[in-house]
Amino acid sequence: MAGWGAMMSSPDRNRRADALRSRAAILDAAIQVLDATPDAGLSAVAAAAGVTRPTVYAHFPSRERLLQAVTERLTEESVAAMDAVDLDTGPAAEALIRMLDAGSRVTARHPGLVRLIAAQPVAAEADHARHSPVADRIRRAVLRGRQAGEFDDRLPVDWVVSATIALGHAASEERETGRLTAPAAQDSLRASLLRLLGADSAAE
Repeated sequence: MAGWGAMMSSPDRNRRADALRSRAAILDAAIQVLDATPDAGLSAVAAAAGVTRPTVYAHFPSRERLLQAVTERLTEESVAAMDAVDLDTGPAAEALIRMLDAGSRVTARHPGLVRLIAAQPVAAEADHARHSPVADRIRRAVLRGRQAGEFDDRLPVDWVVSATIALGHAASEERETGRLTAPAAQDSLRASLLRLLGADSAAE
């Protein structure tokens, strides 16, 4: 009976695996297509993924849902890159800058897509949830720096976290628009962060 059950469930497992592969292919295609042509429709994404338009709709009922999934994918990639720099090693300020730089390298590969995502209207709660994984890591670095005496504690932690995220976005925007070179944007981000964190004041 157990063997029969396994045989009966095998087609279901195969269908699920096929569906997961199909979804991954659609997301991969969407990232490339929307980065190059932000106003592209689902038909273009389907063609790039090698699937039919109904297949795309089966996974993502609307372009908005697809863009939401793409945003989640980029967030996952950014967080993975941030975790790879070892946030708990070395001075907290340097670790925080390494983390933000690692995340920005991911988004820098898809400037058109990042601009498209930034232009989408989003509720405050949804925006908070989207930034939550990054915010958690920034908070960890800030608290470590305060405990080690690297940063002062005159500002609320949540304010510092939100401001750090905003500064990271500002540096990326300045770089992508060409108003600052990549090194200049990085230097500006570093100087602004050190002032925000009170690193100089804590050392006095």
